[in-house]
Amino acid sequence: MVDQHLVILLVKLAIAASVASFLVRFEAFKRLLLREERTIYQRLQLTLAFTIAFGGCVGTRVITGTYKATDLGLEASFLAGLVGGYVPGLLGGVLISLPAMFNGELLTMPLFAAVGVLAGMLRDAAPELEEIWRVSPFLEMNLIRAIRKWSGNRRLVFHLILIGALMSLEPLRFAMSRIHEGGVFVLYPDGAGFWHYVAVWFSTMFAVLLPLKIWANARTERLVEIQATLLQEARLRALTSQINPHFLFNTLNSISSLIRTNPDGARQVIVKLSTILRRLMKKTENTITLREELNFIEDYIAIEMVRFGSKLRFIKEVDGSVLDLRVPSMILQPIVENSLKHGLADKIDGGTIRLRAWEAEGKLHLEIEDDGVGIPEPRLNRIFEQGIGVSNVNERLQVLFGDEYRMWIDSKPGEGTRTGIEVPSHASSLAAVS
Repeated sequence: MVDQHLVILLVKLAIAASVASFLVRFEAFKRLLLREERTIYQRLQLTLAFTIAFGGCVGTRVITGTYKATDLGLEASFLAGLVGGYVPGLLGGVLISLPAMFNGELLTMPLFAAVGVLAGMLRDAAPELEEIWRVSPFLEMNLIRAIRKWSGNRRLVFHLILIGALMSLEPLRFAMSRIHEGGVFVLYPDGAGFWHYVAVWFSTMFAVLLPLKIWANARTERLVEIQATLLQEARLRALTSQINPHFLFNTLNSISSLIRTNPDGARQVIVKLSTILRRLMKKTENTITLREELNFIEDYIAIEMVRFGSKLRFIKEVDGSVLDLRVPSMILQPIVENSLKHGLADKIDGGTIRLRAWEAEGKLHLEIEDDGVGIPEPRLNRIFEQGIGVSNVNERLQVLFGDEYRMWIDSKPGEGTRTGIEVPSHASSLAAVS
């Protein structure tokens, strides 16, 4: 009998862990766990999740009459209040108790409802809601953690009260069963001794702590993912903001040099610059279509042609099928700017910039080539470390695509430079960053 009783209690803990793991597989439930403050609708959603999962467990015990280990109603009511507050605690306790009430266990509803409200009160008493998730199945760890992070005594007191509440659950159920025999389901075998009660007492506490720990781990993992995404977005915005002022600074220098010698040219540059800035201010996403990026490049080249005149030639060789593919915004301009500034600016007779775009083997290929002065080999070897524009473009591509991109630069002094970019052409690659 003793061995059978212990098996039932172990199965009960396994079921508690399994149900908690099952619930956390649903994204909607996981999102609810992340919230510290919830609307009434979100509280009702949480209540529904507890009712379906744990109310079903109580119903299984009532219907079969044999699977006693599945009854987690008391523990679920406490969890509903602790995680969700008064509404899920009270309403969840009432709904979870319904199968037992229909079975004639008439004290189940007031017990579960009271436990849910008690847990909701504990949630409100927490110095920080995060403290709820720091409760450990190993009780001594709660005390050690609370003492190490001592700030006054509120955290320590809260952990002690929470542990005391967990320890009182089973004695409370036992007292209710004594008030009215059969009014509440209990897991005590006939002729149970002291150690039977101790075993049930521990199983009830751990049937609360195990789901709480599972949900805390899932919550932490999700928070880490969110923080990583926010960090990536912040890093991407920082890189983009470094590129835009770099372009603006050079354009203003061009306007400054034209104001006295060519006022009409300066006005044309200002008009083009205003067009570009309006477009930039309208773009809040990290990616745009290649068509939009090429329009941007054409406006930029038009500005530079005012300065270079007929010495600058721009040729596009773009496959029409790739124009609607999405690319990182402002990804070509820094490379074109490098071709102008470092490749063609020092050539007396100017030169040509050629831009190619095509798709092959699931990759969008972009190439920018100039017939300028080229890059000396020592500088070429360190171009991704020292070149501001090129290094920013490379780092943005790495943030957006990870290992799925390739960027390379090939240059010969006196002959020119060719820069290539390969990125995935399928739309799903950029869906997360658009």
